[in-house]
Amino acid sequence: MPYRVLVTDKVSEEGLALLRAEPDFEVIVRTDLAKDVPGLKAALAESDALVVRSGTQVTADVLQGQTRLKAIARAGVGVDNIDVPAATQNGIVVMNTPGGNTVSTAEHTMALILSLARNVPQANESLKAGRWDRNKLTGRQLEGKTLGIIGMGRVGQTVAKQALGFSMRVIGFDPFLSAERATELGIESVPHLHELWGQCDYITLHTPLTADTRNLINAETLKQMRPGVRIINCARGGLIEPEALKEALDSGHVAGAAVDVFDPEPPPADHPLVNHPKVVVTPHLGASTEEAQVAVAEEAARLLADFLARGQVRFAVNMATLNRAEMEDLRQYLDLARRLGMLHAQMDRGIIRSATLRYRGEVAAKNTRLITAAFAAGWMETALQGQVNLVNAEARLKERGITLTEEKSTEPGDFASMIQSEVVTDRKTYVASGTTFGREFLRLVRLGPYRLDAHLDGTLFIFTHNDRPGLIGAIGTEFGKRGVNIAQMNVGRETQGGEAIGVVNLDAVPDEAALKAVSELPDMLSVSLIRLPAHNELPSWLQL
Repeated sequence: MPYRVLVTDKVSEEGLALLRAEPDFEVIVRTDLAKDVPGLKAALAESDALVVRSGTQVTADVLQGQTRLKAIARAGVGVDNIDVPAATQNGIVVMNTPGGNTVSTAEHTMALILSLARNVPQANESLKAGRWDRNKLTGRQLEGKTLGIIGMGRVGQTVAKQALGFSMRVIGFDPFLSAERATELGIESVPHLHELWGQCDYITLHTPLTADTRNLINAETLKQMRPGVRIINCARGGLIEPEALKEALDSGHVAGAAVDVFDPEPPPADHPLVNHPKVVVTPHLGASTEEAQVAVAEEAARLLADFLARGQVRFAVNMATLNRAEMEDLRQYLDLARRLGMLHAQMDRGIIRSATLRYRGEVAAKNTRLITAAFAAGWMETALQGQVNLVNAEARLKERGITLTEEKSTEPGDFASMIQSEVVTDRKTYVASGTTFGREFLRLVRLGPYRLDAHLDGTLFIFTHNDRPGLIGAIGTEFGKRGVNIAQMNVGRETQGGEAIGVVNLDAVPDEAALKAVSELPDMLSVSLIRLPAHNELPSWLQL
């Protein structure tokens, strides 16, 4: 029986031709199903694969009970319209085409920057209305101006190259952009966003939409920007708080904005930015070039052909290339490495330079490349939520110029197996080590020079302090006043009375007032709040 591939969004004929050229493929194009949920569910029940762009909403309801469907290929980068966890639970591989529209989106970004700089839309409208407003529409040249790029993935890096061609100064922010990679690109990098806001004449967004980046541009961040800044968004609509930007435009603090993406799409008629005189808007045209549409369609076709006909997996966002037996053998180590990566991602740090994983004991004889990939996935999870797993994590690090290396020794140490993670930044070196305890428990056994035995799950309050009597009790008292219960506490020190570290597992996330009260206790040196998954809570890519 041939593989049946259902296509529900408009894709280029070049991509369809590649699918039809496969000898065992039957290609069904039904764009009428994009908004027909019952019809889509019925058609998928008779399909082996699905090809979509952004129009078809592949929800959990659509995927429920789909026993024949094996793969979904998104002809584009984002998978916001696909319920990836639901696909994973149903054993469906989700793949995307991350490189196909990079140049197209970057060029559209530059087109919007130029439109803002030279008042192109206003000039077009004025002249067609019979006016000659030459003096009113004087623009600004880009040469010598500063462009801030938030998100230095493929698109961000391409925008940087193009902006440098206009002799702009470029500042980049990305939690995983190394100083060395920034130098290679010819740009400056900053470790914190607050260092970028006030330096830029133009700010462009190229970051995924996550819980941390939603409303990244808001009333508070807008206040930190220099007067006259111009803002461009070709990434995701939810990155900007529309009302806050409108107020900044009305006050004149922001000189202009260009928006290609909205939340929702299409935007409602009363959207505060669509009809604003200082805003240039386009209907999500970032990837809308003939070349980009051909590229993503052809890549989606190749991905499905490789998967269905040849058993190869590329650009999967929810599946690793390993069999079920190996997954079961490595699951506990993969979970441990991921949590160590998540721990590092939430520690106060500077610009990342490199990272090293040291395996000792029994784990050193395992497939450590997969374990290292799990560390990388956890490390980047908050920055690239929903887009990073065992398959693509190390590649994402490499794109940002970060070196991740391994060292192995099968000689046992204090534990039968131990994973030590070391992250080097321009400020300091962070070390965290973990081990397994029994068949299901994970332990944090070292932070910096301090030995510990702390649970590696849930909410962790980590604090450095002077080893003085009464401090531990005071911490418990302050948290207790606010209804935050301490589940576990562990303290490590090198010498009595010297500096020490404490790790407290909390049953709830303390509010800012509680954190402030505890941080201001005598002999407290630093505090960090770390959020890790609950005990035995696994990401979708570890549940296959």
